[in-house]
Parts: sequence; C-alpha cells; structure tokens
Amino acid sequence: MSKTPSKSTVIGCTLLLIGLGASAAGCSSDGNPLSAEPYDAADQIAFNGPTGDGRKADPDKPLEITAEDSDGRITDVTARDAAGRYVAGELSVDGTRWHSTSPLAANARYTLRVSTEDEDGAPGRKVLTFDTSRPTSKQHLTVTFGPKAGTYGVGQPVTAELSHPVKDKNQRAIVERALKVESAPAVDGNWHWVDDKKLHYRPQEYWPAGATIQARSNLDGIKISDRLWGGKAKPLRITIGDQVIAVTDAATHQLTLYRNGEEVRSIPVTTGKPGFETRNGVKVVLGKEYFVRMRGTSIGIAEGSADSYDLPVYYATRVTWSGEYVHAAPWSVGSQGYANVSHGCTGMSTANAAWFFENVREGDIVKVINSYGNTMEPFGNGFGDWNMEWKNWRNGSALVGGTPEGPRPEDAARLRPTAV
Repeated sequence: MSKTPSKSTVIGCTLLLIGLGASAAGCSSDGNPLSAEPYDAADQIAFNGPTGDGRKADPDKPLEITAEDSDGRITDVTARDAAGRYVAGELSVDGTRWHSTSPLAANARYTLRVSTEDEDGAPGRKVLTFDTSRPTSKQHLTVTFGPKAGTYGVGQPVTAELSHPVKDKNQRAIVERALKVESAPAVDGNWHWVDDKKLHYRPQEYWPAGATIQARSNLDGIKISDRLWGGKAKPLRITIGDQVIAVTDAATHQLTLYRNGEEVRSIPVTTGKPGFETRNGVKVVLGKEYFVRMRGTSIGIAEGSADSYDLPVYYATRVTWSGEYVHAAPWSVGSQGYANVSHGCTGMSTANAAWFFENVREGDIVKVINSYGNTMEPFGNGFGDWNMEWKNWRNGSALVGGTPEGPRPEDAARLRPTAV
C-alpha cells in the first residue's frame, strides 16, 4: 500500500532502523508539536500476529505492521520481550510498513508499541501484547563460560564453549550479540571466534588490576537457525588480581618479575638450546603443578640417546598445553644466567622456582623475548591471545570482521609435549 506522505510530515523524522525504538514524539509538523492526547490507532494498522485470542506467534516468522488507513502512516514501532530484549526492525520510508529484522525468542511474552499519525499530523498509539510458541526444534545451543569463578591474572581471557558448531556468519552474529561481557572498571573488548564452537574475549590491553568481570548469555529461547535454538547458560563472575608480568630474556638469561609495574625480583634462568628454542611472545599461566615427571620420549627423543632424559620436576608452572613450564632445574644451575641448555622450558634453581611458584597465579603473564624460537601460537596451545594484533583480533568477531580461519595446520604441527 504505497502513498505519498502528507505535506505536514517531516520526512527527516522517519525512523528507518529501529533497534532501541527511539520515539519520534519530539518531531513537529508545520511548527505544531505533536503533544495532543494520542488517539487509539487500532483501526489504522494491521498486525500479522495473534491479537489476544489465545493463539501464539510463530517465532520463526517476522513481525509485520502495516498502515491500513490511506491517510495515515506509521512513525515508530518498538517490540520488547519480558526479559527486556528489543527486536530490531525496519520502517519503510513512506511509513506504510514495519517488519522485524532480528529473530524473536521462543516461549516469550512481547509488548509491541506502535505510533502513528493521521493526515493532519495528530498522533495515534496502539499497544499490543502477544506470546510466542515453544521452539519446534529439539536442538538447543548451550554456552559454558570459562574459566571457573575465582581470581586470575590480567592476561586471563574469558572463554565461551558452544554445545553445537556454528559456521554461518549470520548465525554467529546472533550468538555473539547475545554473549555479554561487562567489567568494572569498564574496558572495551571483543569476542574472537577461535573455531566453530569456541570464542575468546579480551580487551585491547591487559585487564585492569582489581577488575571484576561478568559474562552472561541472552540466548535462551532465541532462534539461531531453523533447527537450532538458544538455551540457558550459567553466568560467570571472576576477579582480577595484581598485574603480574614475568619477562624472560633468553639473551641475558634472566627472568624479571614485575608487580603492578614495579620490579620485584630478577632470577638467573636457562631457556631452550638450539633445536629446542623456547617460544617467544606472551603466554598466560595455565596452572601450577608441584611435581611433574618429564621424559624425553614425550617429545620424540630416542631413549638412551645423548638428549634423552627422565626426570622428576618440582615447582612447575605451566604456560603451554604442550608442556612448556617455568620450573626447578637443579641439574642446570651452573648454566643458569649464562647459557641456554634446556629442551624448551625455563629452568631455575629450586629455591627460585619455589618463590616463582608461590608468587604467580593462573592468568598472569609470562613473556619471552630474544629467543630464536617461533612466536607463541594465538590458539590451540594455551592462551597466546595477546600475540595477535588488536585489529586482527577484532576482525575475528562476527559483528566486526566475519569468520576467522582458526588455528593454522603449521601452528598445530609446532605443538610439543612436555620438555625440560
């Protein structure tokens, strides 16, 4: 139903994309404020959904409001469910039709507010309420946030594990838009799709010391695809401790630990020797193990060869899943501070390793510089997230850059099991 808007209409006030339903009541026509008591616009509009007759709307279908009166037009529409979630929509330029552009939640109650004006610019209003039906699909996407509740270092990313893979960019956008991360103090951050079932969230710089971070999902009841709907998720709350950054310089053979920007201690160390060079870059503490048995056979060293080893290792702070640690290495004390003789780990005296073990926590930063090794992988071998430039990180968001490729095969090939 196309018509020319009345001359009294201010076209510039037309709302084309309605995300939060900003009201157009502040606009005026020929200098006259539209402040009169709104009339009931029930006879001026038509709605494609149920109208209080006990039926429920199909969440698979978009909402549509049309102007039935040829002398009137729609000026604004908002749709919001009982949980406070708005439905995005689009209003035609001539004000004759509005339709939703984002999916409805299933098994939810919605309030629809429609604003209109007649040919003289007088305002009309109509409020409609309706329920949506339960999802017909049996598949529900659940989200598990990580890490577990607790206190972590400034490098700890927030993770989201999905119960089902999501490959389509538009479907990823629906999921990502519903995953909320808030911090106090507030910092800007972004989700990055690691693969079809995993996302990581981090800010541009490390988290502020003392911050509180909360993650939650608004996916419950939201349609993701014809056969996949959002399910409930347990929210997450973690806190951030002091800023602890340990910098290992493979050239000077020193590890220096900084707390909140102040140097606390410098420790003589040894890192990976030629052929077993320690990875450069930023790593995040994954955990601490008082005792680990390390064997050369786990990284392909033949038993009985010159490089073979089978050693009890104490005060082991893990920084990669493939077995890179900062740990006690009493057998190499004579080389610590002078030469690199390990198989990839950072070794130090037992006393220094015990001190380091007690002064770091999960999420703290361990950064290696001046090694001849490869750079720490962003994903797949721990939390190398901070080695990715911020622009590239943001491009891994479905709301910013699209669908990332995920870990490269050559990165996976470099993962090594436990080494000393």
